[in-house]
Amino acid sequence: MSENAEDKPVSIPAQSGDAEAAASGTAVLAEGAASGETLLKVTGLKKHFPIKKGLFQRQVGAVHAVDGIDFEVKAGETLGVVGESGCGKSTMGRLITRLLEPTAGTIEFEGRDITHLGVAGMRPMRRDVQMIFQDPYSSLNPRHTIGTIVGAPFRLQGVEPEGGVRKEVQRLLSVVGLNPEHYNRYPHEFSGGQRQRIGIARALALNPKLVVADEPVSALDVSIQAQVVNLLDDLQEELGLTYVIIAHDLSVVRHVSDRIAVMYLGKIVELADRESLYRTPMHPYTRALMSAVPIPDPRRKNEKSERILLKGDVPSPISPPSGCRFHTRCWKATQICKTTEPQLVELKPGQRVACHHPENFADQAPQDTVLLSAAKEASELVPDAVVSGGPSDGAPAPAKAPATEKAPAAEKASTAEKVPAAEEATAAAEAVEEAKAAKAAADGEPVAEKAPVAEKVPAVEAVEAVEEAKAAVEEAKEAKAAADGEPVAEKAPVAEKAPAAEEVPAAEEAKAAADGEPVADKAPAAEEAVAAVEAVEAAKEAKAVKEAESAGSSVEPEGSDGTGTDATDSQESTGK
Repeated sequence: MSENAEDKPVSIPAQSGDAEAAASGTAVLAEGAASGETLLKVTGLKKHFPIKKGLFQRQVGAVHAVDGIDFEVKAGETLGVVGESGCGKSTMGRLITRLLEPTAGTIEFEGRDITHLGVAGMRPMRRDVQMIFQDPYSSLNPRHTIGTIVGAPFRLQGVEPEGGVRKEVQRLLSVVGLNPEHYNRYPHEFSGGQRQRIGIARALALNPKLVVADEPVSALDVSIQAQVVNLLDDLQEELGLTYVIIAHDLSVVRHVSDRIAVMYLGKIVELADRESLYRTPMHPYTRALMSAVPIPDPRRKNEKSERILLKGDVPSPISPPSGCRFHTRCWKATQICKTTEPQLVELKPGQRVACHHPENFADQAPQDTVLLSAAKEASELVPDAVVSGGPSDGAPAPAKAPATEKAPAAEKASTAEKVPAAEEATAAAEAVEEAKAAKAAADGEPVAEKAPVAEKVPAVEAVEAVEEAKAAVEEAKEAKAAADGEPVAEKAPVAEKAPAAEEVPAAEEAKAAADGEPVADKAPAAEEAVAAVEAVEAAKEAKAVKEAESAGSSVEPEGSDGTGTDATDSQESTGK
């Protein structure tokens, strides 16, 4: 039987009520779900999970898992839902299938409001709305065989398929690529991909019109993912199914989806067809997601990556941010993003976005151009080509001031530095002149008239003045030592003059000081001026000592008689 089941093209019988489909053995869409018509419509859907504390379990807060979303799903199409973990994708899927009770909003299926239907009212609807769960390990009862698990929908709905439940279950296993002989096996005997196929077979048992697949391939290997994705495509073409696929893998979503909804913190921020979303994303968050998709092209390995790194984590759904919920991580956020929540509006045909400053489109709030501090921090992680790469990139960057212009504050600072530098250079020159005059006086040379000091000392003269001041200090010290009768230390050999390459920086610094420009902190001119003053004082002391010595040498000794006869001769004559 297994060979016959695998060799024959298999299909699922249509639902009761369609005679032609029953005769042909294939499934077609029901009358109320003609291709292109709206099968599912969601308006303002919300789900808040209460947070209770205390003895009386009073509500102190709520988790805003889904907080007001609107979308439609047409018959025969596939809607993909993407977003970060914790944004409310799985909760939305459970609300659509009425596994959770909505807090607010409406859910319409084939024009009928099913938002608050009870268990009895939802039982007939379960045939048309099925779900493929995310975890194939926990969604299958380990105590039941595969035949029991896949055949449960028939027993619960009271449907007796043609040929019996066992035969129909084996045929379903063949449809999803499993061996019909696995009917009596248990879930632990299968791999992850095979378990996911079993979950798909169970969801397709009653030939539903809408299948909500919550991450059907996230727990599978890459090779198994391709098999499951191709299986879903084949079943959609054969049975006319309508999918809502929730996934993280953007490549998988692009492969299977007709339209894509991007969710962030319980909100849909962008909803567009596949080509428009991947070619020209309009919401900054969507663009950040698209930049994370790797491109398998070896020729691009050396190209600069335009990967957008978002700052921080997703805010807590317990207290979501005001205004646009993405403004805490967005590089284009302004004050209006913080205060006013953007509405999901259609900016291009088939492309709806909720953003004040969309990408690849005209700015919706051009009057608000001042970026928030969080946006400035976030822009540091965004490539420059993204920040300044389009007409919709928020506020225009201010024009760069010409390099020749100087700010008034800078001019004042340079003027303030100019005066002390010029004064220090002039004082150093005066100290050198005084040192020269003191040296000439100590040597008994006539003192030349003091030449007026120029207001500004040229660069080379300033350097020579410092050298002469140092030499004057050394000579003054030697003169003082000689006047005191102390042995004069042998003069150390004069160091060779520094090469011109070493003199240039000093000359440039002295010139900068004379011109009033800021001087780097090297040997301060004030210290050199103090040394020169000390040299002048030492020269004055040496001059006074020399004058005292010359005055003492001009006075005659007391034993002399004025005739030039020595005192010893007079003593001898007296003795005689």
